[in-house]
Amino acid sequence: MPSILFVFTSANKTLTGAQTGWYLPEAAHPYYVLAPHFNIDFAAPAGANPPIDESSITAFAKDEECIKFLNDDETVKAKLANAKKLSNVSVADYDAIFYIGGHGPVLDLASDPVNIKLASQFYQAGKVTAAVCHGTAALVGAVDASGKSIFSGKGFTGFSNAEEELAGKTKDIPFSLEDKITELGGNYEKAAEPWGAKVVVDGHLITGQNPASAGPLGHAILKALQ
Repeated sequence: MPSILFVFTSANKTLTGAQTGWYLPEAAHPYYVLAPHFNIDFAAPAGANPPIDESSITAFAKDEECIKFLNDDETVKAKLANAKKLSNVSVADYDAIFYIGGHGPVLDLASDPVNIKLASQFYQAGKVTAAVCHGTAALVGAVDASGKSIFSGKGFTGFSNAEEELAGKTKDIPFSLEDKITELGGNYEKAAEPWGAKVVVDGHLITGQNPASAGPLGHAILKALQ
């Protein structure tokens, strides 16, 4: 059975000191799309028990898959408790890498040299390299075989400037995804309205805009690997 690596942030505080972490539906929705078809391992820069963004538990308290994910003792909780350190991950063991959002990835994964090397290796091996929302920040340092940004000349999406403003979080992170990746040569695409679902597939680079895009992104990964 093919394998996918789900990568979570280890950051639990934003630049303003607000609590952060990984965003619940952005892990739960793709997980339940992909888990029936693939082995899924969890990893994070610091390894076990990556911190969840507590606001996402509140916001998605009535979402069936999110509730299931939080209470899935046998598999999900065990995977979180045993999440690998990124430094212990071998690209050869996986067919795809997927970065979950939450504001955390902008704060740790974006500048983590271990992650930058790993993301570059996945991309250069022609393996599905995917991210949703702020998870796209984890790919800003990744390069192709010629040393160019993996976003250069590529279509991409991620949390928009408008959504960041609406969420009141512009001061919590060191850069805006929309601006940063556009500067790297990426072609930003977004849903017609803030919070609308949008997934962009450009070769084996697959990105989703926001929490609403997480389920559709899971389906895009599934399609790419089938």
